[in-house]
Amino acid sequence: MPPESPVSPPLVAWGNAWLAGHVGLDEAVDRVEAAAGPAVVGPAASPAVDPVVGPVVGDLPLRAYLAELRSGGLTELRLALPAPGDPLGLSGPPAFNAAAVEAGQAVIAVLSGHCLGLVPSPDLRGSSYVGVRLAVHPSGPVRLDLPSVAEAERELSIAMRSATDALASVDGPAPERPDRLGRLGGELAPGYPGRAHRVSTLATRLAAVLRAADERGLTSGQIAASGEALRELDRAVRRALVAAHHSIFEPVRP
Repeated sequence: MPPESPVSPPLVAWGNAWLAGHVGLDEAVDRVEAAAGPAVVGPAASPAVDPVVGPVVGDLPLRAYLAELRSGGLTELRLALPAPGDPLGLSGPPAFNAAAVEAGQAVIAVLSGHCLGLVPSPDLRGSSYVGVRLAVHPSGPVRLDLPSVAEAERELSIAMRSATDALASVDGPAPERPDRLGRLGGELAPGYPGRAHRVSTLATRLAAVLRAADERGLTSGQIAASGEALRELDRAVRRALVAAHHSIFEPVRP
């Protein structure tokens, strides 16, 4: 799905800012679609039943779907940035986890008593239309083992140092990393703490570095020497972005 359509992070950031009263629904959706293109929400491949709006039988514009969720008790949006072997932000069921891992991202809508998972994919309706379609899945509850923004910032700093040391010992370009995170993250919305803005910006820049790394010209030994450090940096980047986007829920410390 990404980097062509980085919809999940802005949807979480601006959606939560809307839910918290910092922006209106129109502004929130405009911001999401400015980043990702026109967005619609519809059923997953298998028939889905949305407890809020009933059976999901057709696509709804994102603005209309969020309004329906709000009237049905939507309280927050959560970000998942999973990778194979690291289901960051996911708590099942398996069909939702598998779809989210394949996409590299997902949004979890938390309602009263249940959650829904939204997994993006390209929405191509002809040569001139490029948008996003969010497929609705049942989702497990919000995971409670995710890092705070302070913890994620520390992990990111450690991973940065390890990756820098590893790359400094290797002659030639760095190993290539997947471009899955190339445009994820970035600007948060009003209502987020300053630390979260800083962590999100740094993590997004590091994601771009990982995306641009290129293993051409390296021996297998050189790739192995730096690969583990870059895998840890990739993990730390994803955890930092998730923590930053969830920080609006953290209690404000004096």
